[in-house]
Amino acid sequence: MSKSVELARLIRDRAGQAAPEYGLILGSGLGHLSETVQGTAIPYSDLPGFPHAGVSGHVPQLVIGQLEGRRVAVLGGRSHYYESGRADAMRLPLETLAALGCDRLILTNAAGSLRADIPPGGLMLLNDHIAFAGTNPLIGEQTDARFVPMTDAHDADLRAAILAAAQAEGIELPEGVYCWFSGPSFETPAEIRAARILGADAVGMSTVPEIILARFLGIRCAAISVITNMGAGMSDEAISHDHTKAMAPLGAAKLERILRRLLRAA
Repeated sequence: MSKSVELARLIRDRAGQAAPEYGLILGSGLGHLSETVQGTAIPYSDLPGFPHAGVSGHVPQLVIGQLEGRRVAVLGGRSHYYESGRADAMRLPLETLAALGCDRLILTNAAGSLRADIPPGGLMLLNDHIAFAGTNPLIGEQTDARFVPMTDAHDADLRAAILAAAQAEGIELPEGVYCWFSGPSFETPAEIRAARILGADAVGMSTVPEIILARFLGIRCAAISVITNMGAGMSDEAISHDHTKAMAPLGAAKLERILRRLLRAA
């Protein structure tokens, strides 16, 4: 029996048998959203093989329960490539979501904006991404399933539903391209200029490996960035992780409204 099937059985024993309709992965400063779910919280430490979320601003627990009448599975923290050098660090949690029967995933992250019209406190819906980090979470996969097409990585139907929810809430939600840097150091001004030339609208250190893994597993994906700063060299603000955590709640309140509306309308 695979690890993910064993973990799914353990989770069902504690949280119930019904499959989650949506999975959510929460980024830096957004972990508190998991506390709004009415259900069962399981610390990652109780799930053998789950990564320890070693970044402040993340809440390392899986919460399964009801949110706006829908059954959801919320990962309150993620492991990043820069923590271990493993791009596939989130593979087991995502395999476990798939084993639970979850086939839709919404990812959130904190990101730096490369566009003046998407300032800190704003949101951006990803419609594509650039894997600038230069690695891939499927390296080492032995089957031909590793050749995952990424044309529809950001699911059009999920994006349309999220945009409709944002419009219903009166919240601006521009779409754009997210560029994944490995971290943990922030980008240089020259790297920001390069990313803008390549067509990126925001930069961050997560999300892309999870989208690749989710598509490999047959899970449909959509992702939303909470903008916490402008890219290096684009403003006078001091960029730091503390700044990211301080700014994330500004966009998180709007993000929560969108997610709640999305679930009510689903």
